[in-house]
Amino acid sequence: MRTQFIALALAAAAFAAPAMAKPLNVFACEPEWAALATEIGGDKVSVYSATTGAQDPHQVQARPSLIAKARSADVAVCTGAELEIAWLPMIAQQSGNAKIASGGAGLFETTTAVRLVEAPARLDRAEGDVHAGGNPHIQTDPRMMIPVSKAMAAKFAAIDPANASTYTTRQADFEKRWTTAVAGWTAKAAPLKGVQVAVQHHSWPYLQAWLGMIEVTPLEPKPGVPPSSGYLAQVLQKLQTQPVKMVIRAAYEDDRPSAFIAEKAKIPAVVLPFTIGGTDQAKDLFSLYDDTINRLLAGLK
Repeated sequence: MRTQFIALALAAAAFAAPAMAKPLNVFACEPEWAALATEIGGDKVSVYSATTGAQDPHQVQARPSLIAKARSADVAVCTGAELEIAWLPMIAQQSGNAKIASGGAGLFETTTAVRLVEAPARLDRAEGDVHAGGNPHIQTDPRMMIPVSKAMAAKFAAIDPANASTYTTRQADFEKRWTTAVAGWTAKAAPLKGVQVAVQHHSWPYLQAWLGMIEVTPLEPKPGVPPSSGYLAQVLQKLQTQPVKMVIRAAYEDDRPSAFIAEKAKIPAVVLPFTIGGTDQAKDLFSLYDDTINRLLAGLK
């Protein structure tokens, strides 16, 4: 009888105890936001990155595996500003998860936390891959991570109020460590101020604003339009009167245009990781910028 009583008591206690809270399911569109979500959420979040450093974030296939992950997401953390417009709406629709669809309570677009540059005065798709809200590649400037992290912590807290204090505390800790790191990177990159460069795709205005580098010309005739041999010849002519120290491309981009210009203009072709995993050295948020600065400084030599 006593044994039966103890068993019943244990069962009742188990029933009355609150169930262990599940981690917040985060569907991150790009690796940098997956890493930042982990910094802010810690063990309170389960983070999935939809893309890798080897992929062009403009062009991603809506694979069944992505749709399955999106279906169970509590929040989607994406760049926004139309960067993912070719694939994210389709994934949200096919997953049936209204929370992460446009306007949904579970969609967090990091570009809403900062001020974008280069918003076109007139939107004309004939001009190439033009983003109506401005250039979306904010992750190339590490200073952007502070306002984004604050907005992300607030978003996580709104969706998961039980762990709001964790998100707030972790954001404050991240901000302290990140501010110190940014100061170090900025000091180390001082020789890059005023350096003129060519770029394969117009992805770097935030990086250039941070470091004081000057873009002379892109290798594309229009954003997202591959250059012809004739256009590259025009670029070479321009570089004769406006010489540059290096030509820059993101790791995921075709290397042929920048390699051609580098060979003909006798300048280094510098491959930047662009995001976590773009290079072997860019393993996390901190090493992403370590590697970026190291590669740019090596280009000067």
